[in-house]
Amino acid sequence: MNRRFLILAEGNFGPLSSKTANACIRYCGHEVIAVLDSTQAGKTAHDVLGFGGAIPVIASYHEAPPLKPHALLIGIAPAGGQFPASWRTIVCDALRDGLDVWSGLHTMLGDDREFASLAHASGATIRDLRRAPADLDIATGLVRESRATVVLTVGTDCNIGKMTTQLQVRDAVRALGCRVNFAATGQTGILIEGRGIGVDAVIADFIAGAAERLTFEAAHDADIVLVEGQGSLMHPAYSGVTLGLMHGALPHAMILCAQPTRTTIDRYPWVPIPPLRDVVQLYEAAMRHVRPSPVIALALNTYDLSEHDAMMAIERAQSETGLPTTDPVRFEASIIARAIEALHLRQ
Repeated sequence: MNRRFLILAEGNFGPLSSKTANACIRYCGHEVIAVLDSTQAGKTAHDVLGFGGAIPVIASYHEAPPLKPHALLIGIAPAGGQFPASWRTIVCDALRDGLDVWSGLHTMLGDDREFASLAHASGATIRDLRRAPADLDIATGLVRESRATVVLTVGTDCNIGKMTTQLQVRDAVRALGCRVNFAATGQTGILIEGRGIGVDAVIADFIAGAAERLTFEAAHDADIVLVEGQGSLMHPAYSGVTLGLMHGALPHAMILCAQPTRTTIDRYPWVPIPPLRDVVQLYEAAMRHVRPSPVIALALNTYDLSEHDAMMAIERAQSETGLPTTDPVRFEASIIARAIEALHLRQ
């Protein structure tokens, strides 16, 4: 698929505020021609994020046509996944020009009458990445029939690096000579992988069934399946998605993702994040009666720490839990890959 994305992140382009944009730039950067954010105009992706090279940030949609974009990508994943009303004019202009629109929001842009009409007139396609299949069912334990080793990322909070960890680890596992697949469970993972199901948009009864389908399908030609985690068991809003994903994917093991500087759940300052050893025990207890699943490694997100402080945080976490620990983006992901390979060889 030939994609040339103009990423829309107006007023939101930043390390934590534009999750979809950032992952697309990190893993599909060759397909990104520009980011639209008037508040950061004149900078590059690297200036804003610390990666992404010379991808320019432009001030308005009218600067885009000379860059010949093929599609407009909604670059944010806000709480609740609602479409910012102030972006309507930009999306309409893009559709009139025949650009496809890719969106991972909970708001289904394809169901909007104005957008649908403009797309029909210009021949553009609206791709709602979170739109769930219509034929989902409850989980049945089907994953137990697969011979693949399944590993799920879990977290102390949302937006902490569960997808990024799996993508970094996938490359490291592949380098060890293992056949490995990534099972995308969120809109950004689906964008990168080209397939998947956004489990947080699935009716509650079918979340585990969706996770089961994804995991089983990913296992058909792989020795190891890396399932993208969502939410956190401690999160007041998203814990249901997390548990459904755990019980549907039935992982043989989990990787715990954490951010050392985050002490409370994001947007819920009244919910403290427990010590890592307690979080490990919480996740293992939640899996114990459906498929015992140990946490075998820790992946830390240290983007906001100096290199010295990041290394100290890794050492503290490893000492506290006794588990292999790294920041798989900043440092080597191979330490986690080796823990997964050892688990696979034991299965």
